[in-house]
Amino acid sequence: MLINTGLCTEDVAPVDRFDYWREHMSKSYVPAQILSDHAAEFPASQRLLHLGAVRLWKTEHPQMTLRRTPKLIGRSDPEMYHLSLALRGTMTLTQGDREAAYGAYDLTLLDTSRPYLLEARTGYAQDRVLGTGVFIPRHLLPLPAKSTDQLINCRMSGHDGFGGLLAHFLSRIWADTGAYQPADGPRLGTVAIDLLSALLAHTLDAGNTLEPETHRCTLLLRIKAFIHQHLPDPRLSPRTVAAAHHISLSYLHRLFQHEETTVAAWIRLQRLERARHDLANTALRHTPIHAIAARWGFPRAADFTRAFRTIYGMPPSDYRNEACALTE
Repeated sequence: MLINTGLCTEDVAPVDRFDYWREHMSKSYVPAQILSDHAAEFPASQRLLHLGAVRLWKTEHPQMTLRRTPKLIGRSDPEMYHLSLALRGTMTLTQGDREAAYGAYDLTLLDTSRPYLLEARTGYAQDRVLGTGVFIPRHLLPLPAKSTDQLINCRMSGHDGFGGLLAHFLSRIWADTGAYQPADGPRLGTVAIDLLSALLAHTLDAGNTLEPETHRCTLLLRIKAFIHQHLPDPRLSPRTVAAAHHISLSYLHRLFQHEETTVAAWIRLQRLERARHDLANTALRHTPIHAIAARWGFPRAADFTRAFRTIYGMPPSDYRNEACALTE
C-alpha cells in the first residue's frame, strides 16, 4: 500500500481542534495564518499520499481564510507549486495582482514562494469545503519558470482535455490506494508531473511561444499523455501517435532518443504497468488474465505473457498469486 498519512480533528477535544489543524497545516504544507468562524468546533480532515518527491492531498474542512505572508515565506519555503482541484465549495484566491474565484472542478496553480490570500467558502455555513490536489517541487517541472508564472492563479478546467485527465488521475488514486505498492509511489509521482506539465504546456499554447528545447519537452509530454489515454486501443502504435500529432514518424523516434528507449518499447511498458496494477488488485482476482491483457492493448495472451515475463521475471499468473497473497 502507498505511504498514506492523515489527520482528523474529531480525534481531539473540540476546544483543541482548530489549533491542532493550524499546527498540522504548517507542518504538512507551509506556515500560514488561518482564520475561521468555526474555530470553536472545527471538524476537518486531511490525507496525504507520498509519491516520491510529489505529494497528493485531500482535505475537507469548514469555511476558512488562509493567508501566506512574506514573513512566513521567509521563515519556511519548500519552493513548491501547489495545484488545487476544487470538489465542493468555492474559493477566492488573490496572489500578486490577480484575484480569481473558483468552483467545483476548477484547477488552479499556486506558488509557495509568493504571498497569497485564500478564502474558502460553501453555500451553507454548516457545509464543508472539499478539495484535492498535488504538491510538486518547482524544479521538477520541465517548463521554464517564466512560462509557468503566467498561469499562477489562472482558472483551468478539470472537466475535459488535459485538465480532465489530471482530475481523473487524482480521483482514481484516492479511490484505489490499496491497489498500489510503496514502490509504485515514485512512478505515480512521475505521472502526476507529466500530466500537470502537459496541462500547463497546452494552456500556454507552448508550441508557439517557447524555446526549441522547451518545445521539444512539452511536445513529448503531450505525446505521453496521448499514449496514456489510448493504451487500451490495440491499434495504438508509433505511426498512429505521429499522425495524431502531425509529425513524421522519424521525428517521433528522435524525440524518444532522449528517453533511452524506443516509442514502441515505451508504449509496451506503460501497458504492462497498467496490467501489472490490475493483476495486483484483489478486486480483480477473478478476472481472467487474458481479459486484463486485452484491456490494456494485448489482444494475444501469449504475447502478453512473454512480454510480462521479460520485464518482471515471472509469468503474470505467478505475479498475481504473489501480489494477492501479500494483501491477505
